[in-house]
Amino acid sequence: MASGEAVISRMPDQAEARKASLEEATSVYDLLTISMARRGQYAMLCECLERAMKFSFNEFHLWHQLGLSLMAGRKVIAAVSALKECARMRPEDPSLPLLAAKVCIGQLHWLEEAEALSHTVVSMGEEAGEFLSRAYLAMGLCNSLQASDATLKADRNEFNRKALTKKTIQWKCVLNCSQTTSLYVSPSALSLRGDDLHSLHLLTLLLSAQKHQRHALDTVGLALSQHPDNFNLLFTKVKLEEVVHCPAVALHICEEMLQTLVSMGSQSPSSLAASRLEAALSEGVRHQLHTTSGPHLHLDHPGTHLASGELFMADGRLKEAQFCIAEASAIFPNSHSVLLQRGRLAELRGQLDEAKCLYDEALANPSYRRGRLLVKSGRGHLGEKVLRDAVQIHCTSHEAWSGLGEALQAQDSNQAPDCFLTALELEASSPVRPFTIIPREL
Repeated sequence: MASGEAVISRMPDQAEARKASLEEATSVYDLLTISMARRGQYAMLCECLERAMKFSFNEFHLWHQLGLSLMAGRKVIAAVSALKECARMRPEDPSLPLLAAKVCIGQLHWLEEAEALSHTVVSMGEEAGEFLSRAYLAMGLCNSLQASDATLKADRNEFNRKALTKKTIQWKCVLNCSQTTSLYVSPSALSLRGDDLHSLHLLTLLLSAQKHQRHALDTVGLALSQHPDNFNLLFTKVKLEEVVHCPAVALHICEEMLQTLVSMGSQSPSSLAASRLEAALSEGVRHQLHTTSGPHLHLDHPGTHLASGELFMADGRLKEAQFCIAEASAIFPNSHSVLLQRGRLAELRGQLDEAKCLYDEALANPSYRRGRLLVKSGRGHLGEKVLRDAVQIHCTSHEAWSGLGEALQAQDSNQAPDCFLTALELEASSPVRPFTIIPREL
């Protein structure tokens, strides 16, 4: 009704009528936005606001509403376009390019676009006020993510250097293994905001990298007391429990994840893998699965199955591991993580040819595993080449250096001890999970 009765004529004699109809339509759309946002009906809200665009030329308020509703409705590409249009209308507002940059970094991985948007805020100088520091942070995050994506060491070092100059000192100290410096910075961040999730998680990983595993376990327990449903923290706790105690103890954390998913009402048709996973867990959790979610629970979070499968493999229970990995494969059959775990299981069973095929299929798998497998299967020279490439890409990976040492040792090379020594030095500062699992976002 509001868009149907709007005056869209741009004639000078219609200016007053156009202004009045626009104010009326804006009021209607504001009320519509409030009511639909409360119900989470963002897709329908986007459709309504898109119809308002025919009479909203250079009308910032409606464009801004559209951009925010597109963000909430996960129509991220359209949201970036709408927010860039808002920034064109109000070039003095630094929050608009940063909103678009946030979407580019978090959802689209458009790092060059995000860096350009952040640079427009930096170019405002002191006029950007409190947004200036966030613009530097956004540019630093872009450079940090570009460094993670880079395959050449020279490019990676250049992006890391740029990120350091963009005020991301804490992150880059961590990623460059300067944990002593970052251990000093993390408590300072927590003193400013003691319940910050990412700071607590970072401190946990730093403590684990310094081999203070029990302190790390206490820290992740504190973080989980404030964020009990955070799966990223739970996966870190699984790794710590495995290191401090044993895989069987760590499996109880997987039970907690199951309980969390049960409370969220996750369910779907039954499957053999789900029932065998239930059988491998405790009676208490199995009873809750049957009473809460019907006969079987099919987890929507495949990481829980993969974590359970990894623990079963570490505990030597390959049959249970197979069922966990099969369930994860039923959810995301082409996931590189699933293919990697299937390859590890095949390798443990001595099925080296099948393991190699699975490692080759996992496009993003760590190449040191494929290199080690080639060495095991008697193709030492090819394995050495793959492992040298892995060391070039992941120069701080102790697994890659150790694998290269094994390949060189098999060929009686005098360079093998140096590789093993490098692997030991890197392992001494390696956390239970990579630092990059903590989201780098605005």
